Amino acid sequence: MSSGPALAFVCAMPMEARPLARKLKLERATIGGLKGYRGQASGAPVVAVVTGMGPRLASEGVRRLLDAVDVGRIVVVGITGAVDKGTPVGMIVVPEVVVDGDSGAEFRPAPLTGLTNKGRMRTSATLTNPEDLAARGEDGVDALDMETAAVAAVCDARGTPWAVVRAVSDAGVDTDVAGLGREDGSADVRAGLRFLLRHPGRVPGLLRLGRDASRAAAAAADAAIRATTA
Repeated sequence: MSSGPALAFVCAMPMEARPLARKLKLERATIGGLKGYRGQASGAPVVAVVTGMGPRLASEGVRRLLDAVDVGRIVVVGITGAVDKGTPVGMIVVPEVVVDGDSGAEFRPAPLTGLTNKGRMRTSATLTNPEDLAARGEDGVDALDMETAAVAAVCDARGTPWAVVRAVSDAGVDTDVAGLGREDGSADVRAGLRFLLRHPGRVPGLLRLGRDASRAAAAAADAAIRATTA
């Protein structure tokens, strides 16, 4: 790998990192104890890591990444839930402000080439329904996730530029379905089977959610690559 600071993509789940690795032809690697990928793009070093889901794992993962690699810029890449139920799957979200839903702290990502920062993203350790946001008067929030504010806090403390590129995979949050994933971002097969035994009529919806998530992850990867490796 060539010398110099690396471009680092940070993902919560393996399914968010795989499109990046495939499109950039990255090789599997362990980076700071994290599962990930390593390679080059446009002659510069690139890494991608999977932290696991939620603020705690995201924060720990980014610290480990920055301790292990000379990183010039971090870009959070993956899927997000939209507040507006009419938002199309695959729409790219590049927020102007990321809000920590638990502390109220606000973070401002750096701009990326060809993308316009717009709107507000809310990060929280617990999944939130749009109706709950409205009831609390949290107006202006466009998208929801569980990691970006935690990544931003570590990056700001370390003086590392950061940005976020996510794509909408669903509108609203179905918390019983969301509980079918493990903390590391992998699918909990046993939980899924138990859920389907209790709710056999939900099979088509779950299949659709899976397809939409894959489409969104690929769209986010495409947009992030175009904005960072041209």
